Amino acid sequence: MNKKQNSRKTSLRKQSKISVMELMKLLDNYRHSIIINYSKLRDRYQRQGIKRVRGVRDHSGNLTRPGLDTKNIDSSEYVGINGFSINSNTATINMLLSRRTQLHDLENQTLVSEAAGVLLNNLHIFNNYTIVSEGKINVSHLFVKISNKAVFEVLRKKGVLQQNNKSVDNFDFRSEYIISLEDLPLLPENIRYESIQGLFTELAFVKILISILSACLKQVSDKFTSEQISELKQHYLSVSTSGNTSGNIYINFPTTTEYFDMGTALATGNIQEKQSCKINIGSTDILNLSKLYSANKFFQRRYQLIDIETGEIYTKPTLDMIYRQNVTCGHKSVSPRMKITKVDELMQHLFDDFLGLENHHTTINLLQKVRASKLKRLLLLKNLQDHQSVDEEKLVKAMTEAKAKLKKYSEKIHQEKIYPLILHIGIKGTLPQEIPVTTMTADELVAKYPHLHLSKLEQQGSFFEIGESIISTYDKTEYHSTSA
Repeated sequence: MNKKQNSRKTSLRKQSKISVMELMKLLDNYRHSIIINYSKLRDRYQRQGIKRVRGVRDHSGNLTRPGLDTKNIDSSEYVGINGFSINSNTATINMLLSRRTQLHDLENQTLVSEAAGVLLNNLHIFNNYTIVSEGKINVSHLFVKISNKAVFEVLRKKGVLQQNNKSVDNFDFRSEYIISLEDLPLLPENIRYESIQGLFTELAFVKILISILSACLKQVSDKFTSEQISELKQHYLSVSTSGNTSGNIYINFPTTTEYFDMGTALATGNIQEKQSCKINIGSTDILNLSKLYSANKFFQRRYQLIDIETGEIYTKPTLDMIYRQNVTCGHKSVSPRMKITKVDELMQHLFDDFLGLENHHTTINLLQKVRASKLKRLLLLKNLQDHQSVDEEKLVKAMTEAKAKLKKYSEKIHQEKIYPLILHIGIKGTLPQEIPVTTMTADELVAKYPHLHLSKLEQQGSFFEIGESIISTYDKTEYHSTSA
């Protein structure tokens, strides 16, 4: 066999390897049968962000730590996998790990076993580890144990399991296997890129509605009273309001950066700079989803809440106040100084629909698409301002269910259409060849679409026009701690 034939054979073997993207999906699917050697992962890991510590700093940089702390229940070097996620703005893949922990009172040196009538015996500490960063492998090897023979066979057939630099054949639940990532392609060779035409507006409506529901549910839960939520917060605990995890309790300590003086930290090498490529998908009307207001900020910008009995207009209304029996909602008059943008028009369309001020059917159609039937029925029955027709407890449960289903729907769109494209751009610096695209500078983009608002960083970026969609890329300086 000559060198050319041998090179071609080697190339074919390399191309047939499973990609990191596909491998992460496999590990995610079989995560309940796989545990990770946490000690070896930490020893070899390069942090991708600034290390944070628990507590709050004052203006002088003095750190006040919480009166509570956590202690891990087990001392095992192995931990469970909670899942994998792809960043929607960078070519980054993260792995979420968890460990069971207990809450301790530092002053009394006692275990906090209960709060708000709830036993705190199922708390977890979560840690994210970046497997792929900016299109490059950040974790070259994972050291794992596998408890299920069928899962072992799946991974073995994919050729990703090793021991002592050799492939393995026989299953042994006691053995530690090495999953090597460093020689795998990041993307599948035969990957198909779905069309993103019309996708931005749908994603925008989903994000706006999730934001509205989150604001409505801020002080309430379908599992706990407001008094219970308040007591849990005093213990740095928060309650999930999402679908299957609704009512789950999570540790939520305040955190701040490890170093107060960034200049000194940079000078001493404790923190280093790096350039990060940001990728956003938008439209010819709105450049990306980050241009949208938060639900409460937009509510205060364009709406007013009025006390029916006194006529008082609340100065800073929030969406969770719509549960009150004696309030009504309406549009705020537009001052001559206020400039109505495409963002205002898009968000008002959905807000008016949700609040019952208009009947665009957008909210109902979206809820129908994700099969959030309970909230759909309540909104169809009467609008939110007719308080006699809507039971608050039923409304909270319906909103909680709808929020979870909208998040799941959004993630499905990202998995199928957004993530592969983001990874491709982050890895190769351009769009796939099969996608017809017009490339523009910031000046060319603004000249063509003068209503678009660009940040300072975006003004230095590049833009790809695909029909009515705009993909923007720009560099941003970020920082990471050099310590583990």
